Amino acid sequence: MTRRHDPRKKYAGLRAALRSKLLATCDTCAICGRPIDKSRPAGDPLAPEVDEIVPVARGGSAYDLDNLQLVHRICNQRKGAKMAGDGLKAGDNPIPQSRAW
Repeated sequence: MTRRHDPRKKYAGLRAALRSKLLATCDTCAICGRPIDKSRPAGDPLAPEVDEIVPVARGGSAYDLDNLQLVHRICNQRKGAKMAGDGLKAGDNPIPQSRAW
């Protein structure tokens, strides 16, 4: 049996610092555009989470601030590993920009 390695855990301190920076600078969900209540506990559907614009599963970086955005947990779960351009014909894939997925 093989185990999957989560690249987000390799540099946990760096990931925590990036999350802190996003929490300090962002107030709205990058996906739905609604305000984020930063006092919500982890696991709450409206709790803040860090999302990768280009998912790690699709080659995105978990440590590049330009690839990270603050979102609601429920929005992040609905987005999954999708990104801008999914479902379009080849060549129609624009550069992923937050809510464009």
